[in-house]
Amino acid sequence: MVLITSLVLLALIVWAFEYYYLRGGRARDYPPPANPDAQAVFSRDAGPGAEHQQVVKAVRDIILRISTSLHRKNLPKARAIFDSISDGRKFDGNIKPANANGVTAEWIMAPGADETRRVLYIHGGGFVMGSPKSHRAMTCKFAEVTGCAVLAIDYRLMPKNRLMDCIEDSRTAYRWILDNGPIGPAELQQLFVSGDSAGGHLSLNVIAWARDSGLRIANAAVAFSPLTDATFSGASIRDNVATDAMLKPFMQVLNRLPQFIKSWWALWTYRLRPGNPLASPLLGDLSNLPPTLVQVSAAEMLFDDARRYVFKAIASGSEAKLQSWTDMVHIWQIFNPLLPQAEEAWVEVGRFLEDK
Repeated sequence: MVLITSLVLLALIVWAFEYYYLRGGRARDYPPPANPDAQAVFSRDAGPGAEHQQVVKAVRDIILRISTSLHRKNLPKARAIFDSISDGRKFDGNIKPANANGVTAEWIMAPGADETRRVLYIHGGGFVMGSPKSHRAMTCKFAEVTGCAVLAIDYRLMPKNRLMDCIEDSRTAYRWILDNGPIGPAELQQLFVSGDSAGGHLSLNVIAWARDSGLRIANAAVAFSPLTDATFSGASIRDNVATDAMLKPFMQVLNRLPQFIKSWWALWTYRLRPGNPLASPLLGDLSNLPPTLVQVSAAEMLFDDARRYVFKAIASGSEAKLQSWTDMVHIWQIFNPLLPQAEEAWVEVGRFLEDK
């Protein structure tokens, strides 16, 4: 009897530790904002189209090759495959290497770029893959749409480094871009921060840090399908696994685990409590942030990460907007100009930023 009581007590202590300390309790949901302009849904009556099927096929092929390399413990090869995503993307502008106070980076400038208007772009790749090269289809398009000089950073990657190292590199680059342009120290008229997936996480992380640090706040931020909740409490993490061609192979095993195991996995992976706002921007203070546009597909696993972040930001008094597309793959914007929906999304990015 004493043994059973002790085991029950131990189980309760472990559960309480995971729930209240690792996760920080249950992440709240937030109702849709009253302002109808705060969210928009883009869909096509005829479905996603043949171009999307072509993209899905290409994504599945790339993910299979990456998964095979990871299974064989060949991370360098997996990264090389991931870096090929933007291969063949034509760009008429200039790409120039840069060093953002120790963080390797590159400038991307379309013809006629205004170097006093700058973008800090942080690539995705699950914090373990990706580089400025892999995301040139994103950064080149960003440069074309906005006329800004885009700084894409090559932050340190996990698992050799910690999530905190990824965050620190993003902060270093943010400080640096405030005073430096493509040709050296330069005046800054406008600053935008953007990123996708894991890079979306880092971009939302850095704008909150800049606010708290008393630094100049960005004029606006754009996050593409950001990871915002490392506690994995959103329903879409489970419900959309079958419709997310890009994230399904990496997340379906994790989805089968009990929640308390996921929390310990996140702690081990990120070396931060999953309930820490540094790991989960959704759980941080979202007041007094720059205007933020979040784009996401309703079919992807991170849909609720995006939706809840925007709704909480609005409830906290910040200007934020959610734009969702039906049936699109994770980070479909990278498949421009092939996907009409990608072109549509970039038009919306330009519209959002033009008056900021």
